[in-house]
Amino acid sequence: MGHPTIYPTGTTVYRPDKAWNGYTIYQAAGLGALLIDMNGKEVHLWKGLRGFPNKMLPGGFVFGSTATRDSQYGFQDEVDLVQVDWDGNIVWKFNAYEYVEDPGNDAQWMAREHHDYQREGNPVGYYAPGLIPSTDQGNTLILVHKNVNKPEISSKTLLDDAIIEVDWQGKILWEWNCSDHFNELGFDESAKNVLARDPNTRFFGDHHAGDWMHINSVSHVGPNKHYDQGDLRFHPDNIIWDARESNIIAIIDKTTGNIVWKLGPDYSAPECKDLGWIIGQHHAHIIPRGLPGEGNLLVFDNGGWAGYGLPNPASLYGGKNAVRDHSRVLEINPITLKIKWQYTPTEANFQAPMDSYHFYSPYISSAQRLPNGNTLITEGADGRIFEVTSQHELVWEYISPYKNKRNSNMVYRAYRLPYDWVPQLAVPQETEIQPLEVADFRVSGAAARGTSSIVTVEGASTAMECALCIARVDEAARKNHDLA
Repeated sequence: MGHPTIYPTGTTVYRPDKAWNGYTIYQAAGLGALLIDMNGKEVHLWKGLRGFPNKMLPGGFVFGSTATRDSQYGFQDEVDLVQVDWDGNIVWKFNAYEYVEDPGNDAQWMAREHHDYQREGNPVGYYAPGLIPSTDQGNTLILVHKNVNKPEISSKTLLDDAIIEVDWQGKILWEWNCSDHFNELGFDESAKNVLARDPNTRFFGDHHAGDWMHINSVSHVGPNKHYDQGDLRFHPDNIIWDARESNIIAIIDKTTGNIVWKLGPDYSAPECKDLGWIIGQHHAHIIPRGLPGEGNLLVFDNGGWAGYGLPNPASLYGGKNAVRDHSRVLEINPITLKIKWQYTPTEANFQAPMDSYHFYSPYISSAQRLPNGNTLITEGADGRIFEVTSQHELVWEYISPYKNKRNSNMVYRAYRLPYDWVPQLAVPQETEIQPLEVADFRVSGAAARGTSSIVTVEGASTAMECALCIARVDEAARKNHDLA
């Protein structure tokens, strides 16, 4: 299916009585970290602040990065991880993981941060009652890159994933390296053979390395009922992560570093029969205490292509050998592995399998459980952020109007936060936005619906003129708004 050249952006649907109302933050392409209200008004911009991802803290603080590594020498390496205040002043910074001397660039310390991090006080980085992240102290969990040589995996250099914990002063207190636990990951012999030959080699300039796991989410397990009932695998300090290229979700023991719970890479196992294959997933985490579904696993199951194993018609050499052309959001009981809630093309009212691709982001994306039981979903590939109820009703939708150098309005991950986390702003007015009647929506001057003759649909012209007027006002406001 081709993407339309003209489509609505901003907030397109909003039901204030059913949504969990607050601000939403996301990385608006190259513009910076953008904060919007429920009606899509841009209320604050941290211009130039990169987001991998951007997250907000109480008091109007926001996380991000000020620079990325020269793409000739690194892949998705952020130079630093910073916390800035409302005015953009850096109040905390970490960049002391590796001293990098790239040719043609100034030698410098780098964080090599990518994809995720968490500040002490909150295990997952989004709002949950009573789990408040620290803003002026505390440790930070950070996902970083590390180049390693592991001949037992492949003769090629690996772009390995490491998880570190640093204190407020930036001292590294703890480190875990994924490649050290290769034998715990559950790869069969066919997968090991594929990895040995090509560990998902990424090329950047004249350099290359095998992005063999591509971990994209890391969180503390956090307080939960499973640990309270005696299951030590779910100790609140343990760490859950997911790896996009291997289809693995795992929990590691914070004390030993051992993997103590795991899903994948093989979903044909009997205990996974109700799940189907999870492919290329993002943002796997345990729903925090205080939120509906607490203790369950929430994950954006992208579909797309990922995994290692036997060749098949979709994978001649066994790399990226699991394929599915639609996405799912899954809430899973991590003990029974039963699906407790899901959002799939079926719940989105698309006919399966013919129209399943209409809910599909083969990369990036996320899901956040909200206090009223709704779920905020980032369908990242098309820049769509939306909120659905537990009964799958769409109550808020926003399309990013900002495009990157690839002409894509992709959004890596968005977060909803309460109004009182931003004391610098008054609570905004919340105005309902009813869905447009798409069949009657016309660009000015276009013919209305009809068969053998042109007919005018009552209200269509007026509605279109109003929509265009609102669009012009919103555009003027966006250009003239005083953004920090």
